[in-house]
Amino acid sequence: QAVHAAILRHRFLIVRAKELRCGPEQSRRFYREHAGRFFYQRLVEFMASGPMWAYILAHENAVPLWRSLMGPTKVFRARHSNPDSIRGAYGLTDTRNTTHGSDSPASASREIAFFFPEFDEQRWYEQEEPQLRRGQLYYSAKERVHRVLRAEEAEVT
Repeated sequence: QAVHAAILRHRFLIVRAKELRCGPEQSRRFYREHAGRFFYQRLVEFMASGPMWAYILAHENAVPLWRSLMGPTKVFRARHSNPDSIRGAYGLTDTRNTTHGSDSPASASREIAFFFPEFDEQRWYEQEEPQLRRGQLYYSAKERVHRVLRAEEAEVT
């Protein structure tokens, strides 16, 4: 809940959100680029240890802004240099550091497809994103996402 509140407080738009649970195999696939590294198994085990929330976030310069809000990967460093960051406040260890964030737009696209296979990123950029930029928005607490306020809804409110 605290991470979700931080997302909203920092004015990210939540495009999609879902609670899910990844098993060990899915977790190994997600972190396959780290296979063979000393921390790989701990990452996989933590990811598979319980339910999590996956988000598609939107913001101008979303990738660097999210990475800044998360704070350093190493929790000890985060606690001392960025204590108000998500990892500084809630991280336990370097592999149990509360959040994950894509390191580039290309990684974001790949990771969005991993967690949201039903999401059509190109369609979103063509149809939904322009509406979000120019339309009135509202946050649906029930769905945990931002929605475009349609013209007929704007007249009622």
